[in-house]
Amino acid sequence: MVDDERDGVRLTSLDSPLGDGLDVTKADLVDHLDANASRLIPQLAGRPLSVMRVRPGQQPFMQRNVPKGAPDWLRTVPVWSFGANRQVHQVLCDDRRTLLWLANQRAVEFHVPFLRAGEDQPTGLVVDLDPPEDAGFEQVVAAAGLVRRALTEAGLAGAVKTSGSKGVHVVVPVRGARVEDVAAATRALAARAERLDPERATTAYIKEDRHGRVFLDSTRSGGSTIVAAYSPRIRPGLPVSAPVAWEDLPTVRPDAVTVRTAGERLGAGDPWAALLPEPQELPADLVAEGHTIPVARVQAMHEGRRRARARREGAGG
Repeated sequence: MVDDERDGVRLTSLDSPLGDGLDVTKADLVDHLDANASRLIPQLAGRPLSVMRVRPGQQPFMQRNVPKGAPDWLRTVPVWSFGANRQVHQVLCDDRRTLLWLANQRAVEFHVPFLRAGEDQPTGLVVDLDPPEDAGFEQVVAAAGLVRRALTEAGLAGAVKTSGSKGVHVVVPVRGARVEDVAAATRALAARAERLDPERATTAYIKEDRHGRVFLDSTRSGGSTIVAAYSPRIRPGLPVSAPVAWEDLPTVRPDAVTVRTAGERLGAGDPWAALLPEPQELPADLVAEGHTIPVARVQAMHEGRRRARARREGAGG
C-alpha cells in the first residue's frame, strides 16, 4: 500500500479504492482536496463542519461529531445536536493540515452552515434546485433563470454552482440579518420564482405534489448546511460542486467536473470567490413576504398527517 506524508499528516493506503462503486482511489480524493485547499478552506474556516465519509464495504455515512482518536491539534467547536439530543464536537477546518487529515479519513463531502461558530447572523442564503427524476439539465437551467430573475427584481444578486449531483445551488451573500429573516427571505425568493413560471418550478415540499417540476428548496437556512464549492460528491467518479458563470450555465454538463478533471476544467485562481457578489442587505418587503409563507417542512408534516388521516377514514368507510 502506498503511503505519504504532507504537512505532518500521514496519508495511508493511497492506492486503494476509495469506496465501493466510486471508480477512484483514495489518492484521487487526497490530491483533489490538497490541490484545492486554498479554495476550500476559506469556505470552511470557522464553521462547524459536517462530512460524508466512505469506507469500502460500507454505506456512506454523515459524521458531525469528531471521531475518537482524533489528533490533539484538531480544532473543534461544541454544537447542540437536536437529532441526537446531545452536544457534539464538530471540526473546524481552518488549515491545510486539518483538510488533509479529513481526506485521510475518507471524508468526501464537505457541508457547512451559513453561520460561523459563535455568530448569530448568517453570511448567505441558498435556493437549492432539485430536478425531478429523469429530467434533463436544461430544466434546471430554466428554473435557475427564474430564481435569478426573482433576485434581480428584488434588487439582489447571486452566484450559481452545480451541486455535484443533478441540481444547482443559487447562493446570495447577505449581511445584517437575523436567522429567521434570512429564512423568510429565502422562502419569498423561491415563491416569487415559482410565480414566474409555475409550470416549470415549484416550492412543493412533498414529492408527489411536484408533478415533474424543478423543486426550489428554500429550507437550507440557519443551522442547515450546503455542500461547499469544490467539494466532491459521493457518486461514481466523484463529481465536484463547480462554480459556473451565469452565461455559461446552459452549456454545462454537471458530471464533467470530477476530482480527476477539476484541475483542468476549473483553471487557476478561485472562480467561486470571483463569482460571488459582495454581501447584501435583504429588502424589507422580501423579508415581510417571507414571514407570511409557512415553513415548508412544518407545512409538509401537517399536510402528511392530514392525508394519512384522510386515507384511514376512507379505508374505514
